[in-house]
Amino acid sequence: MPLPHPAGRLVWRARQAGPILPLSPASRSHRMSDPSSLSLAPFRDCLGEGGLLTDADSLTRYTHDQRALMQGETPGVLRPRSTAEVQEIVRLAARLGFGLVPQGGNTSYVGGATPEPGRGQLVVSLERMNRVRAVDAGGFTLSCDAGTILADAQGAAEAQGCLLPLSLGAEGSCRLGGNVGTNAGGLQVLRYGMTRDLVLGLEVVLPDGSLFSDMRTLRKNNVGTDLKQLFIGAEGTLGIVTGVVLKLWPAQTQRATAWIQLAADAPIPEVAALVRRETADLASTFELISAASLGLVADMRGADLGLSAGPGGAVLLELSASSARIPLEDVLLGTLEALMEAGHVEDAVLAQSERQRREMWTIRETIPEAEKHAGGSVKLDIAVPTSAVSAFLARAKALVEAEAPGTRLSFYGHVGDGNIHFNLMVPAGRDRIAYTAEVEEGVAHAVYAEAIALGGSFSAEYGIGRFKRGLLARYGDPTRLALIEAVKRAVDPHGLMNAGAMIPPARS
Repeated sequence: MPLPHPAGRLVWRARQAGPILPLSPASRSHRMSDPSSLSLAPFRDCLGEGGLLTDADSLTRYTHDQRALMQGETPGVLRPRSTAEVQEIVRLAARLGFGLVPQGGNTSYVGGATPEPGRGQLVVSLERMNRVRAVDAGGFTLSCDAGTILADAQGAAEAQGCLLPLSLGAEGSCRLGGNVGTNAGGLQVLRYGMTRDLVLGLEVVLPDGSLFSDMRTLRKNNVGTDLKQLFIGAEGTLGIVTGVVLKLWPAQTQRATAWIQLAADAPIPEVAALVRRETADLASTFELISAASLGLVADMRGADLGLSAGPGGAVLLELSASSARIPLEDVLLGTLEALMEAGHVEDAVLAQSERQRREMWTIRETIPEAEKHAGGSVKLDIAVPTSAVSAFLARAKALVEAEAPGTRLSFYGHVGDGNIHFNLMVPAGRDRIAYTAEVEEGVAHAVYAEAIALGGSFSAEYGIGRFKRGLLARYGDPTRLALIEAVKRAVDPHGLMNAGAMIPPARS
């Protein structure tokens, strides 16, 4: 059943992601022009009660991307309970001529887990594979099914006095397999790194149904090519991740949090570098929030937030430690004094309670919702070297003003690691879908080009999916693209896995 939308039925925006190309001969068997010609009965027999969904009402939440930019299509959703069942359905799909689209929590911003219309792709949801297999508190490792919700994995670690530092706005619904497939980033990359940096072991069902099992908890394991890295960030195009081993840290027993008002033209790279030096790298988050983004939150609430931005915006800074012996608040106060002496900060507010801390974080985490409330935004997920953050923001704002005068911007993000969510607000009265296509065809390319000229990227943490594969072809290094395609052909020669994500199917 289509989602309601002012413009009518949602459609695949070919202009955003490049045209849907015909399948190559090798993968043509996975295109299904007549769904009724292929029986799903073998999948039902394999998965049992509740393992196959085919009714329209149930399929809706699996076939629409998180941002409602694409309406997908599938004959059915497969919901295995075990790795062995995943292996069996992969073999069945290959034999019966179905493509497969692995799906975690369906929180992708780039259509990475949405089955394309007309291709006969079955969705493989791992939502019933959500078991925490083991927590090794002494060895600081966590082993889970790939369908485990990130927040549940965090809770399992916390119950054993440990910290799983991967933290995202969608952590209450995204799943570990999707985090692995997209190499998710989030709020604490500054200190702990991306998902790639947290993974010790993986279990993956390959396109022929065989199992790559490397669920080791070893920190050192030099036995040849680190094959698990092939699947991290591959967006389900090489196999279905069914299990993951993650690094843990000692639980954070104390935090010190400040809301910082930046001075005009404060050099953000210098501010971030000073924070790292003065805190001995105890800073776990360094979040930039523009005055415009803060204003959107205030507008949505219809009330004064009690916190404001300086002329250069605001920074939400948090330090954390596992030892009570570290005078964390003193370290934070000393850092703020150094920033003020340097002229980078006008004022700062320290959270005096957990309630105040949570209110600061709620404001930061409400920005995406506030953008929706204001009519929506076109999200440009930019990465630049941390040393180039200020330069990028100055140049990108000037570019937008020159090419699209009067455009409202909302930018914020994890700038301690160079990730900027540079968003263009949909003008009042404009259709969001049409405006998104207009921006992606126009001014977005100028912004992307500026980021790339500074040594950056058009995709920091969202991935490529279906919406950005045209950008990968346009801006990607030819050698890199050739290697991505060569790996795809070697591991998935018949184009079974997530055809259309990252690489156009005809090139898979």
